[in-house]
Amino acid sequence: MKLSIYNREGDLVGDRDYSVPIFEEGRGIMAVKFVIEAIQANMRQGDASTKTRRDVSGGGKKPFRQKGTGHARQGSNRSPLMPGGGVVFGPHPRSYYKKVNKKVKKLALARALYDCADGLQISIVEHFAENFSKTKDFSAFIGKIFSSGSVLLVDAYFSDALMYSARNMAHIFMIDAASVNALDLKSYDHFLMSESGFMQLLERVR
Repeated sequence: MKLSIYNREGDLVGDRDYSVPIFEEGRGIMAVKFVIEAIQANMRQGDASTKTRRDVSGGGKKPFRQKGTGHARQGSNRSPLMPGGGVVFGPHPRSYYKKVNKKVKKLALARALYDCADGLQISIVEHFAENFSKTKDFSAFIGKIFSSGSVLLVDAYFSDALMYSARNMAHIFMIDAASVNALDLKSYDHFLMSESGFMQLLERVR
């Protein structure tokens, strides 16, 4: 599959053929869906908590007499029907963790990578220059390649200078190739990868 190659100044230098895994029709789509759901579920804290009627203080005395008040009879102010009473079927701390097999993760990553490459969302830079001293320099570099949209930068390793130059740009995000997952490849408009980072990503899906 051919992808566009840019130099360190952001100029297009041509196309290069890469051995991106090819998928037919719907193969791997359900794996992507399952992995993304699992990643999002595993990010949930699960610490929401409510008090049931046994956890609410009070309730030792009948709130008011049984008859003659015109109200429904009540036996405790801890009842869910009373203001300040317990909560029925409310949330309690729990884990939302979903286990994903390694083969499913690999299939989902490969399918997501194929979709991005097939949709011309991936561009390759020979390597990221390490001499960006200001955010405006890096912004000019990105502006040569992408006119709009969110961009995920992928490299085997990011220098401090590059991170300092890109961190103040709201539409630029960075991640190392070893940490990329299917959710990352479905969350951004464009992907700018160094050649070393892209090759490392290809090794993960083979």
